[in-house]
Amino acid sequence: MRTLALTIVTVVSTAIPLLGGCSSEPSGSTTGTAGPAAGPTFHKDVAPILHQHCNGCHAPGQIAPFSLIEYEQAKSVAELIVMRTQDGSMPPWGAINTDECEPRFGWQHDPRLSDEELATLEAWKNAGAPEGDPKDAPEVKPATGADLTHVDLTLQPKKPFVANGKQDQLICFVLDPQLTEDVYVNASKIVPGNLKVDHHAVVFIDPNGESLALANEDGFYECFGSVGLKQSTFLTPWVPGAQPTVFPANAGAFVPAGSKLVLQMHYHPAGATAEPDSSKLELQFHPGVPEYRAEFLAVAIPVPLPDGDGLQPGPNDANGIEFKIPAGAKDHTERVKHTMPTTLGGQPFPEAKVYSVMNHMHYVGVDGKITVQRAAPQGNDPANECLLQTKWDFNWQQTYAYDTSIEDLPTLRGGDVIDVRCTYDNTLENPFLKRALLEQHLSAPQEVGYGETTLDEMCVGILNLFVKN
Repeated sequence: MRTLALTIVTVVSTAIPLLGGCSSEPSGSTTGTAGPAAGPTFHKDVAPILHQHCNGCHAPGQIAPFSLIEYEQAKSVAELIVMRTQDGSMPPWGAINTDECEPRFGWQHDPRLSDEELATLEAWKNAGAPEGDPKDAPEVKPATGADLTHVDLTLQPKKPFVANGKQDQLICFVLDPQLTEDVYVNASKIVPGNLKVDHHAVVFIDPNGESLALANEDGFYECFGSVGLKQSTFLTPWVPGAQPTVFPANAGAFVPAGSKLVLQMHYHPAGATAEPDSSKLELQFHPGVPEYRAEFLAVAIPVPLPDGDGLQPGPNDANGIEFKIPAGAKDHTERVKHTMPTTLGGQPFPEAKVYSVMNHMHYVGVDGKITVQRAAPQGNDPANECLLQTKWDFNWQQTYAYDTSIEDLPTLRGGDVIDVRCTYDNTLENPFLKRALLEQHLSAPQEVGYGETTLDEMCVGILNLFVKN
């Protein structure tokens, strides 16, 4: 069996989309006390929208600061609901369509509200947020989507973890699946243990067991920007309301015998001492060798390479090509390139289908774009294609899977060039940077270089590829 043997640069956790959408028809209904209402009401029109798009986080015991389950709670923040849904900051979703990036396909489990749903919420708010009659509420069915059909293996950290303090904590737990033979993971699911503080999480495959040397006696270590491994691959992410990672029936992620898994948890204790967290990982194995093998390609080299790949010239370079974001710089860009090899093991490089894509930066980042320039485009693949552009938000990192068949997915071949462009705002107009500076007891932006700490930066593109076994 040939493998791509791709070198992976590990990054901080990602997160996948929140619950996907439904459409709600605005219609008249009756209030509980004032007769017929002229527009939409909470129970009949608004509650189903909130359930489908918001209540994965905005419910008692969940990570959001307030619940939207009950009418009075929703009414008190009606204006905020309309503001945040119309500006696109809620539900959290970074993928955007712009003049320079129009992906060919839609996204799986896209949580964004339709124009009709946005209009319903605004009309409800403008009418004074009427309650309507609870009897008018339609039956709300649980959101459906991908899930594990069965669980072959469940893993948990050695001990529960107690998050505390004012700053977020990123903790890596080493899990040992005790694999005596190679396996393919067809589906995986992170089950959070304390939704009050579990912000998001991701699991990495550690094929060489490097994480054991980093962990303390309780089996974990701190890991802000990266899991700290020389070689690892991404397996599955989680955010509140997220769906598990479920590959098509004929695909799976290869996990070599003897591998360890690293569960990176992002905790948000918000100044309190939380109840112990005992999150767990559930795995479903493919019964044999699937038709397609999942490979993860990270485009992340922060230095220029002799062949022209790696870090590209930037607008503020002073000492040759360098990764440097000056203090006060706005709309600063850094770019990283990777050319797909033309041969592998003496054979032509195999076709690779792009199943999902994501980018990664820290607090200074504001926009990420990943494109491919094809050396010899074939079929429906254009010569130049934008795979993803995101409005970057470190707190809601997501991986975006195309909503189409494997056969129709964008294809990469030998000689194709992946280009990752990252845009940064190193000014106090960037609210995420401002918060990070306050946490470090700093009042002004600092010059930013490449690294893994809070005030360092990265420019990473990660592609989940399917290659035929």
